[in-house]
Amino acid sequence: MIELRGVTLCVGDRPLLQNVCAAVAPGEFVAVLGRNGAGKTTLLRAVAGLHRPRAGAIFIDTVDGAQLSPGERARLIALVTGDETFLESLLVRDVVSIGRFAHGHWWQWHAAPQDERAVEDALHAVRLETFARRLFSTLSAGERQRVWIALGLAQETPVLLLDEPTSHLDVAVAAEILTLLRRLSASGKTVLCALHDVNEAIGYADRIALLGEGRLIAIAAPEEIAEGSLLERTYGVPFARRPALLPVGGCVH
Repeated sequence: MIELRGVTLCVGDRPLLQNVCAAVAPGEFVAVLGRNGAGKTTLLRAVAGLHRPRAGAIFIDTVDGAQLSPGERARLIALVTGDETFLESLLVRDVVSIGRFAHGHWWQWHAAPQDERAVEDALHAVRLETFARRLFSTLSAGERQRVWIALGLAQETPVLLLDEPTSHLDVAVAAEILTLLRRLSASGKTVLCALHDVNEAIGYADRIALLGEGRLIAIAAPEEIAEGSLLERTYGVPFARRPALLPVGGCVH
């Protein structure tokens, strides 16, 4: 479980989100929506332990995240952001293998059989098995996005955080990734995912968290979010409820 208790997040001296209280249950897929600059990425980074709250606390399975060592945190939480940079000479398999460093000591690292299996399973999950020996520098933006997701999966953590995992992806691949996230949450993994596409969030997530006005406006079921009034508060524009076109496999609520 992820639990935020009265969390206030700041950028410099400027409050970004104030007094956020929410909980994400094991096996739940929660999408985070909000305008640019609303705090989606900062919230994910705070849960991952990379941004210290100005006030409040974030608990992972009843343990205050601030008390976790980097190694303990890396074995509990994987953060997929897609903004890292790597040397041009790295192979796709090498990039995904970085996710396994949380399970060993850097000074005595060597790939064990379970590491090899985890990397292979992660590449298979995002359908990049045939890309394993490709140079990362030769991939398209969408293919790189799938590599980042595979890296997070290879980390084999109970909590998976993703920042816009469907950006740069075409409709078919985005549907595959979102369906994969639903399957992972159904297997017990806790998934917290920032998205830009409202229809994707409504179609695939168990609940949706709306950020705006410097706070958590609501965290509710897709049916409630789809009514539109909460979305209007979040984005400042009116919404009309019409049947959304989603690829087969999307869960229209």
